Amino acid sequence: MQIYIIFGYMSKPTLEIQLKTLPNEPGVYQYFDADGIILYVGKAKNLKKRVSSYFTKQHDYGKTKVLVKKIASIKHIVVNSETDALLLENNLIKKHQPRYNVLLKDDKSYPWICIKNERFPRVFSTRRVIKDGSEYFGPYTSMKTVTTLLDLIKGLFKLRTCNYDLSETKIDSGKYKVCLEYHLGNCKGPCEGLQTLEDYNEGINAIRDILKGNFKDSLIQFKQQMVHFSKSMQFEDAQVIKEKIEVLENYQAKSTIVNPKISNVDVFSIVSDESYAYVNFLQLSFGSIIRSHTLEIKKKLQESDKDLLEIAIVELRQRFHSKSKEIYVPFKINLGKKVKVSVPQLGDKKHILDLSIRNAKYHRLEQLKQVKIVDPDRHANRIMAQMKSDLRLKEEPRHIECFDNSNIQGTHPVAACVVFKNGKPSKKDYRHFNIKTVEGPDDFASMEEVVYRRYKRMLDEKQSLPQLIIIDGGKGQLSSALKSLDALQLRKKIAIIGIAKRLEELFYPDDPIPLYLDKKSETLKIIQQLRNEAHRFGIEHHRNKRSKSALNTELETIPGIGEKTIVELLKEFKSVKRIANAKLDELEDVVGASRANKIYNYYHK
Repeated sequence: MQIYIIFGYMSKPTLEIQLKTLPNEPGVYQYFDADGIILYVGKAKNLKKRVSSYFTKQHDYGKTKVLVKKIASIKHIVVNSETDALLLENNLIKKHQPRYNVLLKDDKSYPWICIKNERFPRVFSTRRVIKDGSEYFGPYTSMKTVTTLLDLIKGLFKLRTCNYDLSETKIDSGKYKVCLEYHLGNCKGPCEGLQTLEDYNEGINAIRDILKGNFKDSLIQFKQQMVHFSKSMQFEDAQVIKEKIEVLENYQAKSTIVNPKISNVDVFSIVSDESYAYVNFLQLSFGSIIRSHTLEIKKKLQESDKDLLEIAIVELRQRFHSKSKEIYVPFKINLGKKVKVSVPQLGDKKHILDLSIRNAKYHRLEQLKQVKIVDPDRHANRIMAQMKSDLRLKEEPRHIECFDNSNIQGTHPVAACVVFKNGKPSKKDYRHFNIKTVEGPDDFASMEEVVYRRYKRMLDEKQSLPQLIIIDGGKGQLSSALKSLDALQLRKKIAIIGIAKRLEELFYPDDPIPLYLDKKSETLKIIQQLRNEAHRFGIEHHRNKRSKSALNTELETIPGIGEKTIVELLKEFKSVKRIANAKLDELEDVVGASRANKIYNYYHK
């Protein structure tokens, strides 16, 4: 099957729009000039705040002013933490060497912890990653963290520090003699065969787990030691162990931004909706992210994510001249035999794929925000298509109405109807209802009344009917609304659903099984907005009705005072309390001497 897809883009957003749609997340931002040349790379705990500050603050430093004037576009990569942002910034500066960044040289990098590939492996810190089969953990943004970890490991395990070649032949020949570390109790003397390789490697395996963040067994061992020292009245030793436990519990294993095991790999992910797909591409070189790009694809024939991802991968690899022999993707695809396709399930590979998915999602959200600002019609069309699909409707719900009942302790029962058109509130079409035929607090009967009255009037006045009705409530309220639609012969003409508050369940007529939408879906968010707006509008009317009732009840008890007089008094004095405290001459100025005397005497008996 051939698929023809246009790689569609919205017109290039202005800097102002880009700034409005940046996420409040940690990450790295990149500034480009009008020719697409990278000017500056920076890190941020909050991308929106940090990048916006460049354009809102007065800059005293001349170079910063010049930089801001040259910025034509902004790109960013979202990461998990501020530490990851620091590491990624370092990689990108070394890769691109932007004009306005401090020059970073490759001989000065972040520290790693190395488990050397040798018999009786040494464990030490290094800033150079050598491909000799050794294991590297990190990088770490602070040498203090590395020192603390190595001290911790040294206190836990007795490891050698010498750089001898401890081959079996040399140990058996007695070539080496134990050193001072052995006599101090810091080493078990593997150089003289006093410690077996198996026993030594048990400690190495535990160290490997600690460096990966899996230190449950080590914590148990530490706690046992602490208890032992406490019972033996060795409180200073117990305190030392306690401090090590705290360091271990607060330790975060390492960053997923850089990992020497992940070398020369392309990472692709996809997120999509009814109209568009967004494919994120992360390019890794020698374990470091050197590029992030997200491609927007306009769908033509409801293509599957698998088909779109295959086409996008070919396009992106050609565009960026990638020759990586392996790619990571979220699901199996077919790219021929020349490229190895992996679907990571665990570990750092899965974390880097998750990072790509996260960037694709954020790019989609930013595009949607930009479209909403620049092209509201396209935004509305997309939302309507999405709602039609999610709610299994026959037509797009361009006109939606939502009903909610409101009564407090059974008094003054009212109802509200709010109207959304093209996904936005149409406040001029909102309606209040005072319940007329129902005695007491009966939500079901009240819902039946207001739905009947609403659509009986719309039919009589030949108004256009909505495509969707939403009832705030579960099966009971939905059944009541259906009775009114049946009475008006509208049952098959208007789609109707109920939404229950507790689990946000959507109920359909004659279907006992509710529909659950993704909590982050735009369809559910619009339904929740409708429900909340109906609730607010109803409560507001209920409050006004109760207030008016309370005011009128007190003033109407004054003999000889009618509704017109009450309105004049409230218009002048604003509240009943001020009317009660008013002087006689002040009342006379508003309602005349006769009625003023009646009011004054009522409050000053």
